[in-house]
Amino acid sequence: MKGRRYRRTGLINNEDEQNPLTGVANLFDIAMVFSVALLVALVMSYQMPELLSPTEDITIVKNPGQQDMKIIIKEEGKPIEVLNMTDQIGGGTGEALGTAYKLADGRVVYVPEEEGANTTST
Repeated sequence: MKGRRYRRTGLINNEDEQNPLTGVANLFDIAMVFSVALLVALVMSYQMPELLSPTEDITIVKNPGQQDMKIIIKEEGKPIEVLNMTDQIGGGTGEALGTAYKLADGRVVYVPEEEGANTTST
């Protein structure tokens, strides 16, 4: 009779039976590794590894010349700054520094004024 009692408790405390949630315990870790790998793959697909480097400075222009144009500036040691363009025109007083020319291929060339030259613009 004594052996029978131990045998019954042995069935209840069987260590071979496992908790069904033990297989789910590392699911969060797997999800975090997957998300970091996805982020790195996305940055590499755009060929901009500078976004991952904390010492690189980068400026990105999204939708250039459009109404919803944005300029994203990342400088070392500073928070990332996003500049949204508006239709408002800035004004004030200042000094003319030179002339900018747009070439046929779309490049813009800046030509500074010579310091001794008196030029008038209309």
